[in-house]
Amino acid sequence: MNSLSTSVAVSDASDDGAREGGRAGERSAFLRLDVPLLLLVSAIVLLGLIMVTSASVTVAARESGNAFIYLERQLVLVGAGLALAAMVFAVPISVVERLALPLLIAAGAMLLVVLIPGLGHAVNGSRRWLRLPGVNFQVSEAARVLTLVYIAQYCVRFEAALRSGVAGLARPLGLLALLALLLILEPDLGAATVLFITGFGVLFIAGAQLRWVVVTVLAASGALSMLVLFSGYRLRRLTAFLDPWADPYNSGFQLTQSLIAIGRGEWFGVGLGASVQKLFYLPEAHNDFLFAVLAEELGLVGVVLTLGLFLALAWRVFALARRANDAGLKFHAYLAAGFGLWLLVQAFVNIGVNMGVLPTKGLTLPLMSYGRSSLIVTLGWLGLILRVHHEVTGGARERARGRYP
Repeated sequence: MNSLSTSVAVSDASDDGAREGGRAGERSAFLRLDVPLLLLVSAIVLLGLIMVTSASVTVAARESGNAFIYLERQLVLVGAGLALAAMVFAVPISVVERLALPLLIAAGAMLLVVLIPGLGHAVNGSRRWLRLPGVNFQVSEAARVLTLVYIAQYCVRFEAALRSGVAGLARPLGLLALLALLLILEPDLGAATVLFITGFGVLFIAGAQLRWVVVTVLAASGALSMLVLFSGYRLRRLTAFLDPWADPYNSGFQLTQSLIAIGRGEWFGVGLGASVQKLFYLPEAHNDFLFAVLAEELGLVGVVLTLGLFLALAWRVFALARRANDAGLKFHAYLAAGFGLWLLVQAFVNIGVNMGVLPTKGLTLPLMSYGRSSLIVTLGWLGLILRVHHEVTGGARERARGRYP
């Protein structure tokens, strides 16, 4: 009896210790962050800070007398983006899913409000911004994220209809077309194209049938072609893109200067800070055409490094989406897939524009270009992706402990 009592006591003590250790482990794992993803984002943002400083130093000195004013502003934007990411991370994904429809309505409202004279702020002929205290906010950046949240929820709720035929695909595509039309009215054809491609990509990943995908791609291509053919300024942009050297001092000026910058970079670049094209030759050198300055100063090596960072980040996010899908968390999976697709599409478009592969679209290079709304919203969206990782990882641990199937 004594030996039995002793063994029971030891067993109870072991169980108590295991429970205490489990609770301590849960407390230590309360904040489950994707460290490789954070390192990749940090590397891209840091490289962006360096290149924004280099590309803007001359313009900043002329405009304000402070050569580092754009660096200071970009640091403030990074801080604001990180604060937004922390707030978004604190919101459970289940809450985001329940709010998908109100968020979509908010996205549509913003895109409508910005078109109203007196409310929407026009810059260079485009009405894309809302004037907020101390800053102009580009509503398309936030509207894109809110729309893709709804598309992800639609894919979960109507998965059977989406997989069964054209009716399940037509409804979200109609929604995307309507929001894209509002963007085109600003006009912002680049943002409309990226939104439609990304949303369509999420629907395809969710199970849309291939034959309807092909039909939709052909229809969208035809619609975009008509928009270009019946719009004078878009047609001029397309003509300049096809042969920028035909008018290198007018319609082709920006692209020819970008191509000169990229060509000067060769293998190893002219050296950090030694770009010539940023000296008032290349417009928007610290913004839309930051990649051209990077190619000039860091050469092919810098270009390959930049592309590698973006591809690695996208791969990491897609791997998270697959883990979420394997765990049965489909909404989580579609959110992550949407971010990965958007990152690749917008980076491809920006780099393609800089290299003369695509017409000028006015889109920033994600996490790198100087851009208030773009940088803040992208970092906030990363907070949502980190929340997906937090919940997917936590769910895997719970299943491993046998707490739920």
